[in-house]
Amino acid sequence: MKRNQIITAIDVGTTKVATIIAECSEEGAVRVLGVGIAPSYGMHKGLVVDINDAKESIRESVRRAEQSCSMKISSAYVGVTGRHVISNNNHGVVAITNMDRVVKPSDLRRVMSTTGAVKVPSDRKLLHVIPRNYSVDGQNGVKNPVGMHGERLDVEAHIITAASNSINNLVQCIHGIGLDIDDMVLEPLASSEAVLTEEERQKGVAIADIGGGTTDVCIFRDGSIFHTAILPVAGYQMTRDLAVGLGLGQDVAEEMKKRYGTVIPIENESAIDQISKMSEDSQGIAYQTLCEILRARVEEILRLIILELPSSNYESIIPAGLVLTGGSSNIAGIEQLGSEILKLPVRIGYPLHVSGITDVLRDPAHATGVGLLLWGSKNQPQTKTWQKKGFGSMLRGLANKISKLFG
Repeated sequence: MKRNQIITAIDVGTTKVATIIAECSEEGAVRVLGVGIAPSYGMHKGLVVDINDAKESIRESVRRAEQSCSMKISSAYVGVTGRHVISNNNHGVVAITNMDRVVKPSDLRRVMSTTGAVKVPSDRKLLHVIPRNYSVDGQNGVKNPVGMHGERLDVEAHIITAASNSINNLVQCIHGIGLDIDDMVLEPLASSEAVLTEEERQKGVAIADIGGGTTDVCIFRDGSIFHTAILPVAGYQMTRDLAVGLGLGQDVAEEMKKRYGTVIPIENESAIDQISKMSEDSQGIAYQTLCEILRARVEEILRLIILELPSSNYESIIPAGLVLTGGSSNIAGIEQLGSEILKLPVRIGYPLHVSGITDVLRDPAHATGVGLLLWGSKNQPQTKTWQKKGFGSMLRGLANKISKLFG
């Protein structure tokens, strides 16, 4: 019997780096074994701005995860975000040349290769080519054409590319601590694996992962991906608004946001007292003012999400509504405010579909990390240009094999 596979996810965010080690069974069940969370330095809006600081943050997160489960890892699935990511839809077509005119898996590979053969500029890297739907001899809406009879196979695919320099900087950080990369996955795609239901994907739904530096948007229709976008505004801007508007230090503003921030303010005598104690002057701070500043920024983010939808008649595109996830979706009242603005169902997406030590992961902030694990459980590691086994990686791989041998 085949042994269960160990997979690792690394979510390199603007405010935190989360490493999750899990065991994946042959049936695809994912059990979390270890978690390591460390503050993120050297990152801004999803981009590496200081390789040494970012590398050390990743190293510390990996060390904590390995220590929590007494294991060594040699490779990981890594999340990618940032305004440099762009997407578009492309069409491909091939002739069914088999004697029996039956579509085979090889035909799927051929037609997908035609959609991925678009000319990618030298300053960009191809991240994903994802089939949206197939057509056999003009019959649309086919989800799995294998076994069908026909002479022509068409596919509509969603193509995602990223800036080469941004990808290379992140790759350098991962390789710099001696790890290989199994695959690089767009973060909203990963988050969707963790928080969406199949019913929502079929009806039409939008997911917005509001992190520290970016808000990652992904839209699904008829069970497949429809649109992706990255917005360069998120939790960092909320904290900065509080710091500037209330005359606070960044750390104090962040603490106030997490403890007392809400976009639907109510009378809260305890919060008013605590905020006054936390303020840096004797005058104290109006609780109402804090909430109004937060509400203004969250309203802006929600409206920017709406503007990213490919049609002004967005109710017809996402009848299942909007799923908010990411650490900044923990702001109290954001569901109610979202429903008021969109006039659609809005809910908070918590990571699902994993077992094991998941208590620390029951937070929207870990949707991407859990989603990377689920992505890895469904997809084989990809052979791409960022997979370069170095000496450090080989040593870690050897140590991992030895620990399994004697463990």
